[in-house]
Amino acid sequence: MTTTPSAEATDRKAGVTPILEARGLVKRYGHVTALAGSDFDLMPGEILAVIGDNGAGKSSLIKCLSGAVIPDEGEIRLDGQPIHMRTPIDARGYGIETVYQTLAVSPSLDIADNLYLGREPRAPGIMGTVFRKLDRGKMRAEAKQQMTELGIMTIQDISQQVESLSGGQRQGVAVARAAAFGSKVIILDEPTAALGVKESAHVLELILKVRDSGIPVILISHNMPHVFEVADRIHIHRLGKRIAVVTPKTHTMNEVVAIMTGATEPGAVGYDQVVKDAARKEPGHAAEALKTTKDG
Repeated sequence: MTTTPSAEATDRKAGVTPILEARGLVKRYGHVTALAGSDFDLMPGEILAVIGDNGAGKSSLIKCLSGAVIPDEGEIRLDGQPIHMRTPIDARGYGIETVYQTLAVSPSLDIADNLYLGREPRAPGIMGTVFRKLDRGKMRAEAKQQMTELGIMTIQDISQQVESLSGGQRQGVAVARAAAFGSKVIILDEPTAALGVKESAHVLELILKVRDSGIPVILISHNMPHVFEVADRIHIHRLGKRIAVVTPKTHTMNEVVAIMTGATEPGAVGYDQVVKDAARKEPGHAAEALKTTKDG
């Protein structure tokens, strides 16, 4: 495996412990190896983009980190301590929340009900303990506060049904739910995939607000402009493992795509310049290196 000695190495030298890390993750489905000794590091207070071509294994990696899949080998650590997750509920218990591409919101319920879906607070006293009545006043008050803190109170009524919201607003509800209960890490799977330009910009702004609130974010996306707009670091996944870690400040979009697709291979001419040279203060261009690689 090859990684760049970029922000990751700098953070480790400075003694910063990754808030979420994985070492040597292996996941096999019969004869197919989805993860082949994959490593992962998420630093505190950052947005880490995870990118990779179709079939690279990034979905399996994220499923392992979110408790949806149990790896066959390897270790996952949270705040430096090993953790074992068998279900997404276990991940939630550790403060890891995931917003999937399908959003997993209930269109027929209102915003407050969706924010507390599966975690509804009971009314105080006998009405809650015996008759299991929900504390809807508390739910709506806290839901409104959460939406306001994230700057997404463009919604007129907190009690309106989610099916009446736009795509961007629905995404906002899902992210707000994750931010409300994700005390450690929030994982966002393709949050702008089905959105227009204006709504995508709003969601990206929302992601930055979540990061600024102190919660690190893992962003899975195929949209390179969006990745370069919000990501602090970029985890490049290929052939079941992490092939490089770069930053938007050290590498250009073309370089990142070249690494992701295998246009630059380990050992090839120009590979060191494109992948390992993460010490640059400004993005450089490896056009000549790539040309030499292809010509060779």
